[in-house]
Amino acid sequence: MNALSIPTWIVHVSSVVEWIAAIWLVWTYGDISSDRSWRMLSWGMLPALIGAMCACTWHFFDNISALSWLVTLQAAMTVLGNFTLCAAGWWLWRSSKISVNNE
Repeated sequence: MNALSIPTWIVHVSSVVEWIAAIWLVWTYGDISSDRSWRMLSWGMLPALIGAMCACTWHFFDNISALSWLVTLQAAMTVLGNFTLCAAGWWLWRSSKISVNNE
């Protein structure tokens, strides 16, 4: 577990915990506001979380080459997460335009 320094580990782990909290908060806001588009945002955030967990796992095991597939998975989840977050942002924008027009 010496691939990263302690401060770097703190940043990695706290980022993952913060992302989990953000997903939960967005989901909760969707429940409270009864706006399902916020739930779509929380689903859209999951691939980025998976990518971050891949990176932490690879570093935890000292970046061994046997787990180098995690780097590829992390990259793929980052790309997928960028698309899902973009789609969720569009969904939120569209939802807000529809609700404003209906008022």
